[in-house]
Amino acid sequence: MPSRRRFLQHSASLAALATLAPWLPFQPAMALSNLMQRPIPSSGERLPVIGLGTSRTHDVALNEEQLAPLREVLRTLVNGGASLIDTAPSYGRAEAVCGALAAKDDMRKRLFLASKVSSSGREAGQRQIAASFAALRTERIDLLQVHNLQDTETQLGLLRELKEQGKVRYIGVTHYLDSAHERLLQVLRREPVDFVQFNYSVGERNAERELLPFCADKGIAVLINRPFQRAALFDKVRGKDLPDWAMIELGASSWAQLMLKFILANQAVTAVIPATSNPRYMADNLKAGQGQLPNATQRQRIIELFA
Repeated sequence: MPSRRRFLQHSASLAALATLAPWLPFQPAMALSNLMQRPIPSSGERLPVIGLGTSRTHDVALNEEQLAPLREVLRTLVNGGASLIDTAPSYGRAEAVCGALAAKDDMRKRLFLASKVSSSGREAGQRQIAASFAALRTERIDLLQVHNLQDTETQLGLLRELKEQGKVRYIGVTHYLDSAHERLLQVLRREPVDFVQFNYSVGERNAERELLPFCADKGIAVLINRPFQRAALFDKVRGKDLPDWAMIELGASSWAQLMLKFILANQAVTAVIPATSNPRYMADNLKAGQGQLPNATQRQRIIELFA
C-alpha cells in the first residue's frame, strides 16, 4: 500500500513506532501493551479493540518466503495485546495461511479466530465450513459469520447448531457496503446473533444513523471493516501533515491512527479489523487502541480534515 508508506514517512509516526520495537520480535510472555478491550455483549468476554483483516493481504502461497512477513504481522498483533484475526473462504488462500501461521509457536491459543460461510444451501454450507476448520487447523472457531448475507436464514440455522455443539463460540452476519445496512438491520431485528460486521469510517458514516445505535441498544458486538476505505482515505490527506493537535490531544502519531481512533470513539464498536501484510503497519494500527479517543468536538475536526 504505497500511499500509507508515504504517510508514515511524512508524519511523527516513525518516532512513535520506535516505542513498539519490543512488540516486533516474538515474545511468548505477556503482551507489552495497554491496548483497550471492550466486552462482547452476549458473554462479557473482553476483546481487544484492534484486530487484523486478511482480505487480499493474506492470499499468498504457502511457502516460507511468502509467509515470513505475515508471521511477523501475527507476532506483532499478539505481542501488542491483540488477538482477533478475521478471514473467509472467499479470500483465496487466506484461511489456509492463517491456519499455517496459527499452528506455529503455539499461537492458536492466543488468537480469536473469525471466519465466514458464503454458500447457498445447507449441504454446501456444511462442506464449506468443514473446509474452513481444516484450513484453519482448529477444532473450534471463535466466531463464524454469514458472509455478505448470503442465504442468511439457512446458514444461521447451521451456525446455531455448531454453536450448540461447542464447535463455534459466537455467530454473526457481515456486509461491507452502505447499501446493505438496511438489510443488515432487517436481519438483526429478527435473528439473534452475537456479532455483526460492516463498513464504517470517517469517510463512510452511514452506520451512525441506525445501525450502530441499534447494535448498542440490543447488545450486539460490532466489528468494523474497510476503516481506510481500501486506502482511499489516505488519498484525501495526500501531502498534508498530521495536525499537531492530533498528537497533543489524542496521542495519534499517524493518519491511520487518527482514522482508527475516530471509529473507536463510537462506543458501539467492539473492534476494528484493518488488513495489512506489513508488521510496521500492524504496530502502527495497534497504537490507535491506546490512550485518548476523540470527543464529539474532536471527531468533527477529524471529519473536516477528510472532507
